[in-house]
Amino acid sequence: MSVSILVVDDEPDVADLFRQGFRREVRDGTYVMHVANSGEDALHQLNNGIEPQLLVILSDINMPGMDGLQLLAEVKRRFPGFPVMMATAYSDYERRRRASDLGAAEFLTKPVDFEKLKAQLRELEAPPE
Repeated sequence: MSVSILVVDDEPDVADLFRQGFRREVRDGTYVMHVANSGEDALHQLNNGIEPQLLVILSDINMPGMDGLQLLAEVKRRFPGFPVMMATAYSDYERRRRASDLGAAEFLTKPVDFEKLKAQLRELEAPPE
């Protein structure tokens, strides 16, 4: 069974990196990758429904317009239990604290360690015991 991942980043090459990092899983049908180039685009996709079932949102923090922290706050307001992982090239305490306070499931530092991320995604997929 496939599940979807929504990658939100204003830099087009980041989406390409995620597609490359998950190429085997996409080819095998484990994951379907969706890409949004802004927080607003991500909310539009969420409002229209993402198929197959959305597993997680992976969002950059620094984006023009609605940044990742604003997107996180809006997703948590609309879908309180939904997991959102934040990613940024900057690893400062204040961003991490703010993301955590807003309910981020995880805080990833770029460049993303795809093997670690895949392990975290497998935990999200595992049914609760």
